[in-house]
Amino acid sequence: MKTFIRLRSSALLADKRIADAVVIKKPDDKWGEVPVVFIARVDEGLTDDDVEALCRENLAGYKRPKEVHFVALNDFPRSITGKIQRHEMEAWL
Repeated sequence: MKTFIRLRSSALLADKRIADAVVIKKPDDKWGEVPVVFIARVDEGLTDDDVEALCRENLAGYKRPKEVHFVALNDFPRSITGKIQRHEMEAWL
């Protein structure tokens, strides 16, 4: 799943309205796990529908996030080296 997470994040970060994005996994009864994205917006006008359209253009259906959450850039939990701590964000779900 890690390779797919990088590909998804790259597709989102290519959009200038997005300051940062992280895709994490969420347990799912049917599929085992599904992708969920947390996005820090540059443009506050960016909506869930915009993100879904962006993903539809750039990602295969099974790679698209099932949920979109918007957070402030400073709210991403980071390590000392600045890496986003995905496991902490998984606990948010």
